[in-house]
Amino acid sequence: MGTTVIGLIVIAIAAIYLVVIYNRLVSLRNQFKNGFAQIDVQLQRRHDLIPNLVEAAKAYLTHEKSTLTQVMEARNSAVSAQKDAAKDPGDGTKIQRLGGAENLLTKALANFYAVAENYPDLKANETIQQLMEELSSTENRVSFARQAYNDGVMSYNISREQFPNNLIAGLFAFKETSQLELESPEARQVPKVAF
Repeated sequence: MGTTVIGLIVIAIAAIYLVVIYNRLVSLRNQFKNGFAQIDVQLQRRHDLIPNLVEAAKAYLTHEKSTLTQVMEARNSAVSAQKDAAKDPGDGTKIQRLGGAENLLTKALANFYAVAENYPDLKANETIQQLMEELSSTENRVSFARQAYNDGVMSYNISREQFPNNLIAGLFAFKETSQLELESPEARQVPKVAF
């Protein structure tokens, strides 16, 4: 009878440990999904501002239609990738596709800003200035939301890889996910030093 009680206690402790690990993995997964939801909101705001910017700039950039077309094509691609990633933010492939699409959009916007520098009337337009300022503010919000998401993903991935969590993660299909990598053109440029 004594060994039966000890056996039951060991089984109960193992079951409780399994439940604790499972619940921790669920909590971490939900944290990074919530982090993605915050990114999703900010990306939606960014994507909604871009058509307004392009429409306002059309009158000034009559000879730069290809630049405006590039921005809209990159935006449409980013919207598609965003919607796809929002369906399953735990799918690393979808997150990487979103990162690539957003990087292309950032490059297209940088090209737009470079072209806009050649049009003083465009830069002086209040609507354009306001939209550019809102886009810049949104970029900052995306950066903060991305950092929170990436921190959540890192915690989740670390937890699911640790022993014995990895056994439970494998048993209950807690898949590894990817961080959202967005390229900042400013971060890639070599700093200029003048003496």
